Amino acid sequence: MAGRLAPRPEEGGRRGGEGPSRAERGRAGAGAPAVSYRASGGARAMHSLAQEIRSFSRANLRKQRTRVTTLTGRRIIETWRGACLQVEEEEEAAPGSGGGYVQDLSADLQVGVVKPWLLLGSQDAAHDLETMKKYKVTHVLNVAYGVQNVFLNEFIYKTISILDVPETDITSYFPECFEFIEKAKIQDGVVLVHCNAGVSRAAAVVIGFLMNSERLSFARAFSLVKNARPVACPNPGFMEQLHKYQEQNVKANGSINDHD
Repeated sequence: MAGRLAPRPEEGGRRGGEGPSRAERGRAGAGAPAVSYRASGGARAMHSLAQEIRSFSRANLRKQRTRVTTLTGRRIIETWRGACLQVEEEEEAAPGSGGGYVQDLSADLQVGVVKPWLLLGSQDAAHDLETMKKYKVTHVLNVAYGVQNVFLNEFIYKTISILDVPETDITSYFPECFEFIEKAKIQDGVVLVHCNAGVSRAAAVVIGFLMNSERLSFARAFSLVKNARPVACPNPGFMEQLHKYQEQNVKANGSINDHD
């Protein structure tokens, strides 16, 4: 189980305001907008979503620290601000010493059901056999870095190590990821796509898959994934690439599906 910073209030996304708060626009490790919805729905919600997607800026980013605990107990910290990444091993804190953060040791077992056969989650869910069986998982696409697969006799795995930094070409991994997801679907399986936190890399892959397989617009695919797993939020580099991926799909297919 990975130790993580305790979630800040804005990470779940806002649901009724006029737009994202300052905390939402600049929340750590995101740079992408939280999605706002109004019960009056439809066109107004999608218009608000489009405005928020266009409003994200790298200038609003703060430093992100992601903690990963391997099966051997080794703790690794990935720290990045903008395009700069630093990876280091975490030292044990002295007893009674104060820290600048509150560490959240609870497991993140929330699984986003994007489609009945397509799930999105964190490494915690992937490492919890009860959760995996609860959602009838048969296939696991692991796009984390440094996270091992643990139930090799229970599920069909594919591992593609991807760094969660803006300059990573996430779209270059799409064909291999999409092929595995499609195979799981054809075999009447249920595939869980996960990374370390189930926020950026895995979310970007699932969004891209929906854009490719169902010819959805980025806004529509992002909305579906965000509804299924509210903390989902690809890093700003992935967001830019997904926008460009939509442009490529329009050129190749002539149109995209922007409706329910």
